[in-house]
Amino acid sequence: MRRRVLTVYATLLVAACLGLALPLCGSIAARGTSDMLLDRINDTARFAGLAEPGVLTGAASGLTGELAAYDRLYGITAVVVDRDGAVVASSREVADLSDLEPGRWGQHGDELPEAVRTALAGNRMGADRVVYPWQRGPLVVAEPVGRSGEVVGAAVTASPTGSLRRSTLVQWCVAWAAVAVLMAAGFAAAGPLTRWVLRPIDDLEEATRAVSGGSLDTRVRAEEGPEELRRLGESFNRMADTITSMLESQRTFVSYAGHQVRNPLAALRLRVDSLSRHLTPEGARDHRMALDEVDRLSRICDSLLTLARTEDTEQSLVWEDVLEVVDDRLASWEPIAERAGAVLVREGVEGVRVRSAEGTLDQALDALIDNALKFGGSGVRVTVRVERAEAGPDGPGHVDVHVVDDGPGLPEARLEQASRPFWRDGHDGVGGSGLGLSIVVTLLELQGAHLSLRPASPHGIDARIRLPA
Repeated sequence: MRRRVLTVYATLLVAACLGLALPLCGSIAARGTSDMLLDRINDTARFAGLAEPGVLTGAASGLTGELAAYDRLYGITAVVVDRDGAVVASSREVADLSDLEPGRWGQHGDELPEAVRTALAGNRMGADRVVYPWQRGPLVVAEPVGRSGEVVGAAVTASPTGSLRRSTLVQWCVAWAAVAVLMAAGFAAAGPLTRWVLRPIDDLEEATRAVSGGSLDTRVRAEEGPEELRRLGESFNRMADTITSMLESQRTFVSYAGHQVRNPLAALRLRVDSLSRHLTPEGARDHRMALDEVDRLSRICDSLLTLARTEDTEQSLVWEDVLEVVDDRLASWEPIAERAGAVLVREGVEGVRVRSAEGTLDQALDALIDNALKFGGSGVRVTVRVERAEAGPDGPGHVDVHVVDDGPGLPEARLEQASRPFWRDGHDGVGGSGLGLSIVVTLLELQGAHLSLRPASPHGIDARIRLPA
């Protein structure tokens, strides 16, 4: 935006300066030429009045002296010709009129200057000629010599234009210097003017960046700037108010939900714990796993409350052994897998630790294993594999947790949509709301991790959780 404004401003400035300078230079040249023409027309008209007797009688000695005196005084060649263009009298030795402007007319009178032809036709020369600095040759002025309406000859003056061209060039230099100063001042003012024009947009950009960074109370000043930008600022403030209200409502809902679930979970744990005295030794393992699941749900509720209050995931980050988390979740899903005729397998390296939000990896594995068992079909094999990539030139190190099943899988185009909220791919007969994967994606993104779904070989789905190491 700033570049466009500067480009438009500079273009208009240059166009305005050129539009001012070019006509001014033309006017300077025209004014100088006009002053010289008027002066020469008066002198030539006086010679035309003196030349009539000499042209008619052929006695031009007195006229020649007058012309020579004029030439000596002003350095301007003066010539009187008859109706055929032949020289009758001149201020200096002139064979014919071609000597007045060498190279512009034919030799030996083959072609007369336009001003002379106009005068011999009985017309006066107009003052519309302009002498520019790059033009050479004298300024020729001719006046008809006549008696009783009959043209018998013409008086001609040929004035040198060197001084006129030099004067015009000097004035042009002064004019262009003034234009250059004006353009320099305009370019110097371009930066401040552009900043002043774009200040409301810069304020809006800073407010947008602040809101996107989490400062939801940031607003823009909608009282300054053009009317269009003020309306834009007001619309932005209304949008920010709406987003803040929506987020506050969601945060309140999460807080209420987490708080309300804690009490039933506490009561459930007490009741499950009280069952221990009635259990046989064979049921002790299942009883312990049930207590662990209740405790895990309690931790999830605590995490939701902490997140809703502080919006800071760094306060709940803990170090976790990835393989221990995998073993714990596989043990919890083993009874369900046995009933479904599925097989759960764990592979990968040991001793891999990551720092993540407490319970995030648990929930992600639960959602992925649940989907693999639910949609993989009877006898599906689910493999949870842990891999570690050390830091290298391609980027920092990371830990990959793959949940791979050998079920029917999905086409690659549908896998890209599977993490959208409420997407279910037509599995109406299977339980679920279509929110599991979208929740996993959100939880992972909060700590810089992400989930990707790819087809497995030869069939099935390879769900990869990539965690920063």
